Amino acid sequence: MQFGFTEEDERFRAEARAWLGAHADHTREDRRAWERALGGAGWIGLGWPESGYGNRTATLTQQVVWAEEYARSAAPPRCGHIGENLLAPTLLAHGTAAQKSRFLPPIATGEELWCQGYSEPDAGSDLAGVRTTAVRDPDGTHYRVTGQKIWTSLAHEADWCFVLARTDTGARRHHGLSFLLVPMDQPGRIEVRPIRQMTGTSDFNEVFFDGARARVEHVVGGEGAGWRVAMSLLGYERGVSTLAMQIGFAQELGKVVRTALDTGAADDPVLRDLLVRQWAELRTMRWNALRALGGTGRTRRTGEAGEAGAAGEAGAPSVAKLLWAGWHQRLGELAMRVRGAAASAGPADWSPAAPYELDELQHLFLFTRAETVYGGSDQIQRTIVAERVLGLPREPKG
Repeated sequence: MQFGFTEEDERFRAEARAWLGAHADHTREDRRAWERALGGAGWIGLGWPESGYGNRTATLTQQVVWAEEYARSAAPPRCGHIGENLLAPTLLAHGTAAQKSRFLPPIATGEELWCQGYSEPDAGSDLAGVRTTAVRDPDGTHYRVTGQKIWTSLAHEADWCFVLARTDTGARRHHGLSFLLVPMDQPGRIEVRPIRQMTGTSDFNEVFFDGARARVEHVVGGEGAGWRVAMSLLGYERGVSTLAMQIGFAQELGKVVRTALDTGAADDPVLRDLLVRQWAELRTMRWNALRALGGTGRTRRTGEAGEAGAAGEAGAPSVAKLLWAGWHQRLGELAMRVRGAAASAGPADWSPAAPYELDELQHLFLFTRAETVYGGSDQIQRTIVAERVLGLPREPKG
């Protein structure tokens, strides 16, 4: 497999690098303004299989170029990626013409932000167990959504939420579910509560729906097709984002290595061996991601059907998640080991009212504790690979 970059790709790289170099210092406090800047320059929606919504499309290799250059530029974190990378491809595959015309342009221009309403307190990895309901109003124009979602990234900033809800309350498991587009600006009907993490930050939220309204024409794929649409959406997380993530991983590994040199921990042959292993495993992850992308074809765009290795492609995101989540977690542990006693966080008089400040490596360690759980636990990922790729018998359902 050869995954190289053409002269056209390198011209695209030069354009991306120049634009990011001129704009990446954009204020980090105004994340919406940064999304609008990206959209105005045509950098949102590169991976969509269609243009014409204010976006431009790019080949797979150009998508990799953009993702890597973005990571290298230290540009502000994205807050529009859920709409761009998850909802938009889903609408392009399953949405009506009216839904595409209404929702894709504001995503492409960075004007509207989205969050994902999937997980619930009793339905995290078991997504078919959702209890949130959506009942039609008597006039038939709206649904009333009632229930609770949890671990909802960016809910406190989002304008819209795509919600998996039960429209047939008599159905069980994955039957009777629908995929609804729900506006978040509904005071008294939607409450967002940030979840405070042990890092001191609040990246996730609880969301409570109390009769929130969603228009009937904003059901994607039709009533009762929610499971099919939801599973399709989960398949849009591809290796392009994994490669970009690895740029950040390499930067973090470099900081850990420099810390080991500064503290003298690199003189310990055991720690030195672990650092080398982290470097080697990161290189292996990159080759694995390139191999997976190479199998999809050089010009493939997100959402297009492929002919080669459907089963293997179905398991590729799970393999990638298993690799990077475990690797990143071990890096966080190693970061603390090379720091020694200085890794201990916080003063003796710490209290919730006056939380301590974490440095970058301490934050890395604490946040990565969750990475083998969120986005599908290691057990779930291994089950997907076993059943969908290796063809092993399905796990018995309790």
